[in-house]
Amino acid sequence: MASICYCNSAAAVAGGISLSKSHRNLRFDVSSLLTSSYSISTELQPLFSSVRSFAPATVANLGPGFDFLGCAVDGVGDYVDLRVDPEVRPGQISISHISGAGTRLSKNPLWNCAGIAAIAVMKMLDVRSVGLSLSLEKGLPLGSGLGSSAASAAAAAVAVNELFGGPLSPSQLVIAGLEAEAKVSGYHADNVAPSILGEFVLIRSYQPLELMPLKFPHEKELFFVLVNPEFEAPTKKMREALSPVITMSQHVWNCSQAGALVASVLQGDIEGLGKALSSDKIVEPKRAPLIPGMAAVKKAAIETGAFGCTISGAGPTIVAVTDNADKGREIGEKMVQAFMENGNLKAVAMVKQLDRVGARLVSSVSK
Repeated sequence: MASICYCNSAAAVAGGISLSKSHRNLRFDVSSLLTSSYSISTELQPLFSSVRSFAPATVANLGPGFDFLGCAVDGVGDYVDLRVDPEVRPGQISISHISGAGTRLSKNPLWNCAGIAAIAVMKMLDVRSVGLSLSLEKGLPLGSGLGSSAASAAAAAVAVNELFGGPLSPSQLVIAGLEAEAKVSGYHADNVAPSILGEFVLIRSYQPLELMPLKFPHEKELFFVLVNPEFEAPTKKMREALSPVITMSQHVWNCSQAGALVASVLQGDIEGLGKALSSDKIVEPKRAPLIPGMAAVKKAAIETGAFGCTISGAGPTIVAVTDNADKGREIGEKMVQAFMENGNLKAVAMVKQLDRVGARLVSSVSK
């Protein structure tokens, strides 16, 4: 059996990892995590012949939290099937099949988020003696604003880790997913971190990467109304629309709204969360004109009873929040109608709850 030697707290500090006593803050240096956060005296062998994993969709930014706030959404996301494949060269991975909404994606693992994240985890585990074959089932449309690339990366990272018995922590898997995101959509963790960790996540720092999971009270119900129009908003294009300079008043306003949003999450104050989510004065004003009908859709959501509404990630999906599923469906219908009447776009509405688990193993087949 493989022998794994995990670092103790002193070694962790030396390796660039710092965990608070409560483990609420996850802080680590990327380079050290990829090379020296733990050591393997004997190469790990797969515990299963195949595994299936799932990673949820995410809502990034949440209004004023551009690039540092995000949350996971239950019931929609990407699946990865991973198996040991004797026809694949040892130490390498092949993407055998892509289905669902991602048929345009490359099967070259070096140019595919799932492939890049899988390779990163294989490097962390120093996998050399077996080859792997990966199949990706895309449940999320490309360029939808629902963390499509992050879900693929998260599902792949979890699949490789679980195939070898799960020696890496979720926070280490974030690093692998972030490596994939950096090559495809930019170095931002507000999708991949919540997709892997679940719930709400605040990215306190990128250098070094420091994540702060935020727990929404279990006794409270939070529903997201996600309305996705038939319109693609590439992340690169939507980021290029942003101004590199903001005013001091904009900075102060958005900081106060981001603080209010975090406080509302921790207190389970859905009305306060919605108010803060709707109040971005920096990013949404630049991106909204690029999504036909956005202003009218937001107005329709608020007038129908949503506590708040904004663009999900880079868009074009629009997200509204409420505390009732039936009310959420009513809000969604009005938002879909507004997209058609004001943007001439067909749209689909979903009402989903907060995903409190994050990316996970769905099934496995023993060797």
